[in-house]
Amino acid sequence: MLRYLTPYLLEDLQRKMVWIGGPRQVGKTTLIRELAENNYSQFEYLNWDSDIDKQIILKQHWQTSSELIMFDELHKNPRWKQWLKGVFDTKLDTQQFCVTGSARMDIYQRGGDSLLGRYHYWRLHPFTLDEWPSELSKDKAIDHLLTFGGFPEPLLSQNPRVAKRWRNDRYKRIIHEDIRDLEPIREIQLLDLFIASLKERVGSTLVLNNIAQDLKISHQTCSRWLNTFERMYLGFAIYPLTKNIPRSIQKPAKVYFYDNADTKEDNGARFENLVATHLLKRLHFLEDCEGLQASLCYIRDKSGREVDFVTVIDGKVHELIEVKWSDTNISSSLRYYKEKLKPKKTVQIVKTLKKPYESNEILVTNAQSYFANSLWGCPTSIEHRNNMPTS
Repeated sequence: MLRYLTPYLLEDLQRKMVWIGGPRQVGKTTLIRELAENNYSQFEYLNWDSDIDKQIILKQHWQTSSELIMFDELHKNPRWKQWLKGVFDTKLDTQQFCVTGSARMDIYQRGGDSLLGRYHYWRLHPFTLDEWPSELSKDKAIDHLLTFGGFPEPLLSQNPRVAKRWRNDRYKRIIHEDIRDLEPIREIQLLDLFIASLKERVGSTLVLNNIAQDLKISHQTCSRWLNTFERMYLGFAIYPLTKNIPRSIQKPAKVYFYDNADTKEDNGARFENLVATHLLKRLHFLEDCEGLQASLCYIRDKSGREVDFVTVIDGKVHELIEVKWSDTNISSSLRYYKEKLKPKKTVQIVKTLKKPYESNEILVTNAQSYFANSLWGCPTSIEHRNNMPTS
């Protein structure tokens, strides 16, 4: 099953190392192994979590005839960055290297000289409406994503029991193995409660002091755990846009989960989470492929006017997006900020909308139509990207 990053990874491997980050079990290993099997005559896959592979890695005993060497979870080696620099600088001209991991490898850079200029970093996201598995029907795609999430195993199984068991196993591995190996956290049970608190607050502004009081921990601990939540690709935080907005004030972050089914069973919150993951996937692609500076924000001012999402590309407001479950009337806040910020596009996405319409240059549409066209495979032109109808 070819994923959307495959052709770009192949191109980058000709020049530098490729690093692939992303949530655990999002398909990184499958992606790179299929890429290797389809494009290389000889290759090796080595996983730091395997004792046998670990010895091969440390002794550099892979075959010289291997054209592609794949290292998985290498960032768990405390000196991985310095080790990898030495390997890459002395590698054979006939060999290429790919490194994958279920944590932010660009964050976990422990010791050693900089690897800057020696690698390209890509982030792999779960399946979305604009990258839909060919073996699944598109008719009920959005409902499947809301129910099963976009991770390959539960999505392809279409089985609630399988999906629930998979989700429990994945969560336990992240909390009790990955975080244990990488983060100095002793209060694992409290961390469980912290993440449960985040699930209840998806789409709402996050007041860490409230969570800290509930869990009897410090604000500093809450802030540190939120960073861990992001570094381990459990979810992500978005922050308020404040530049050039009258009367705007700094507000807390809002959090979302990479797995839609990780959120509370609330239609509105889960649908907003789905839109957030779709938007972030596109923005990360623009950063990783184009080198653009892209970010996802929200807006809220003292008067309570709020817009769910703002995409910012190279410092300029690109698009305003409001998300509704069933309300087809255009949000007054969306109208207000459209006039104030004058973005290139203004959109209200409504889950239950059957027929899209446009009013005063504001598009009211459903998620299926909005995400119908993907960025992957389009010409890599900044001007082209910025004028795509659904970017």
